Amino acid sequence: MISRSYTNLLELASGNFPVMGRERERRRLPRVMTVPGSISEFDDDQAYSVSSDNPSSLASDRMIIVANQLPLKAKRRPDNKGWTFSWDDDSLLLRVKDGFPEDMEVLFVGSLSVDVDPIEQDDAAQLLLDRYKCVPTFLPPNLLEKFYDGFCKKQLWPLFHYMLPYSVDHGGRFDRSMWEAYVTVNKLFSQKVIEVLNPDDDFVWIHDYHLMVLPTFLRRRFIRLRMGFFLHSPFPSSEIYRSLPVREEILRALLNSDLIGFHTFDYARHFLSCCSRMLGLEYQSKRGYIGLDYFGRTIGIKIMPVGIHLGHIESVMKLADKELKVDELKKQFEGKTVLLGVDDMDVFKGINLKLLAMEHMLKEHPMWQGKAVLIQIANPARGKGIDLEEIQAEIQESCRRINENFGKPGYEPIVFIDRPLSGCERMAYYSIAECVVVTPVRDGMNLTPYEYVACRQGIPGMETDSNPSGPKKSMIIVSEFIGCSPSLTGAIRVNPWNVEATAESMNEAMSMSDSDQQLRHEKHYRYVSTHDVAYWSRSFLQDMERTCADHFRKRSWGIGLGFGFRVVALDPNFRKLSIDDIVSAYIRAKSRAILLDYDGTMMPQNSIIKAPDSDVMAILNRLCGDKKNRVFIVSGRGRNSLSKWFSPCRNLGIAAEHGYFFSWGYRRGPTMGKRNDGTDGLWSGESTETSSQDEEWEICGQSSDFGWMQMTKPVMNLYTEATDGSSIELKESALVWQYRDADQGFGSAQAKELLDHLESVLANEPVAVKSGQFIVEVKPQAFAWHDFTEEYSLVIAVSLMSKIIKGVSKGLVAEKIFTSMAGSGNQADFVLCIGDDRSDEDMFEIIGKAVSKNILSANTAVFACTVGQKPSKAKYYLDDTTEVMTMLESLAEATDSPASSDDETD
Repeated sequence: MISRSYTNLLELASGNFPVMGRERERRRLPRVMTVPGSISEFDDDQAYSVSSDNPSSLASDRMIIVANQLPLKAKRRPDNKGWTFSWDDDSLLLRVKDGFPEDMEVLFVGSLSVDVDPIEQDDAAQLLLDRYKCVPTFLPPNLLEKFYDGFCKKQLWPLFHYMLPYSVDHGGRFDRSMWEAYVTVNKLFSQKVIEVLNPDDDFVWIHDYHLMVLPTFLRRRFIRLRMGFFLHSPFPSSEIYRSLPVREEILRALLNSDLIGFHTFDYARHFLSCCSRMLGLEYQSKRGYIGLDYFGRTIGIKIMPVGIHLGHIESVMKLADKELKVDELKKQFEGKTVLLGVDDMDVFKGINLKLLAMEHMLKEHPMWQGKAVLIQIANPARGKGIDLEEIQAEIQESCRRINENFGKPGYEPIVFIDRPLSGCERMAYYSIAECVVVTPVRDGMNLTPYEYVACRQGIPGMETDSNPSGPKKSMIIVSEFIGCSPSLTGAIRVNPWNVEATAESMNEAMSMSDSDQQLRHEKHYRYVSTHDVAYWSRSFLQDMERTCADHFRKRSWGIGLGFGFRVVALDPNFRKLSIDDIVSAYIRAKSRAILLDYDGTMMPQNSIIKAPDSDVMAILNRLCGDKKNRVFIVSGRGRNSLSKWFSPCRNLGIAAEHGYFFSWGYRRGPTMGKRNDGTDGLWSGESTETSSQDEEWEICGQSSDFGWMQMTKPVMNLYTEATDGSSIELKESALVWQYRDADQGFGSAQAKELLDHLESVLANEPVAVKSGQFIVEVKPQAFAWHDFTEEYSLVIAVSLMSKIIKGVSKGLVAEKIFTSMAGSGNQADFVLCIGDDRSDEDMFEIIGKAVSKNILSANTAVFACTVGQKPSKAKYYLDDTTEVMTMLESLAEATDSPASSDDETD
């Protein structure tokens, strides 16, 4: 398959960009978007389809895999002139492409394990691109040391494995220069990706903690790039992670990905908890998929443990069998029961705890002395780890002591191997071991048990002395603190810190019957063989495709500086409210309905003084003074405070407690009596001289039976006492449990429990139990207004309003107002509805359906507007309360304008 991307780095560096086809150039998005753009016109283009239901769409796409190191081995030529390269068959990334479609091109971007001289870098880069489709990122040695040995290995690696830097000698303090080096290296990686990237066609898959801020650098350039990230290490609990000084920068950078993957739910849960506690984000699970809503984008959370490549293991096993490695080891350990450990030399691998458990087992079970052997293979350390010299010395001392106490001629209970082993040797050790013992105190996935199971299964269809036919058996002792533990359901799980329990597990594993070992092995092999690395990569790609489906259907633009950068993605029809447009429509209108939320709309949420100021009152009075206008405050606040605040405002209608209490203002509604001429009817436009405080309130809710409150309050009291920072707000029509001042994580968990508890207790009561932003609310159940207007005429339905058992919501308030205006022959031809929170979405939804119900005409100018750039059922937005008041002031000025006066005269 010919690459659609730039294939020559030298041409790119010199500025000679390849000429693409005109059609493709016409359709490609600009690399830097300076204004919000919509690409909905691509929806019909199958070549650009990213629907997971159409796997064939992947055939035209390409995958760019970005990792710290390329899956290559590099070796200096014998003549010292240049380098020779070869694939690293043990690299997991090399096997990832097995899960992709056959014709999907795969490029690798990463660094090399060797230092290439600057004068040789261009030649090496060209060779790697042409022959291996690899793009090397060359890092200067001084930068590499601060990046890898510094920030990665001394900051992130210990922290992600639950080690806090309590002292300079224990982990080391946060070093700002190391963080800057980390950011610089991530930026260098982004430049290499950009060199070969086709943002229209390519997927980018970033791997592991070395490149956690790379998504921000790429997203800044290409806001619709399809990009995933997978973390191969653990993600710590929020209490640990929050100690990192750059915690929010890393979180926000990761959230610029489209899909974020973890090995286990525990790791994902910790990440989600950090997003909740530090950024105030909440996740939702829909049809089995977990998603985080982040400024209109849904970031998918993928939970899928990686697997092994069985084909590679089988080929290495054949080679080991051919070289008689297995036979040699069988003779060496003949008559012994072999326990095997294969770990990197790392403080977190728990090697010394394993040795202590072996020592304890030999003491408590002398029958294994002279029979049981623990072979511990220590792979070379991957970097300058913390406390590495100390742990090595401790391990050596334990090996010496155990062998001295329990060894004898021809028998050593501990065989410690601290040299690099070939793949053949490692597979041979797996083959002869009766049990593998994997006891890290904290680890990411750890594929050692999977490899062991595959080796114990042998090579299918091949029968030799070292690979006999018949039932296979194996045993696994695994730490509960590693990623593979949940999937190994037949393994003996241990807490490695509990040396005595681990010792007993060793004895249990060696004493277990053959039939039990066979059953456990069959169970494990069934999982390992079906959840291989290809299954993992294929699943990740499909989820990335599904998560990115909305890229081409939303208007998106980037905002923010530095690591505060994020992409706002909104519906193509969602746009900022133009004051000129709304003023023009306002002046043309003959009958207007204006519905205004209060908190967060006319008054900032964080304002200490909640009462409206003189400017707000002046604007409302001017709007209410126009006879064409029906102006309403629709709020969740109680009627007493709203009535007190807005009593000076003439002709203002008020819907308190989401509409449970309703006042039409001076223009009386359909249930407020008779017209001034003595005839029955709806609104007429006449006003009375009663004050707003004396205005009667309609109760639009569930009659006057509030027995459910006596059932609700004791339950809420229990959760209030148990949740510090929570409280109960008693309204006339509702009870609200709020936890804004409580710990966010605990408060959210308590809110979910309270919601379930109340739904159970109040199952037979005519109430609705709902959760909101930091609240759980119980209020009378709502019935749709159109249920009555469909059965009765508008006039009859309105006249029955006060007699019908009816629930409350802001949506029903809007429907009631529109219906009343239509029933009076004064149907609104201009509607402004503005609010900022979830309850206001009910109004926006009703407005969208009002035309089909004939309570608004098709020609009505509708302006449903939310406050803030966020997903909403409204079609317009304003940024904040200041812009809301500016818009309302413009409408008030239009009310006072000569043009408006002339219209009224006409």
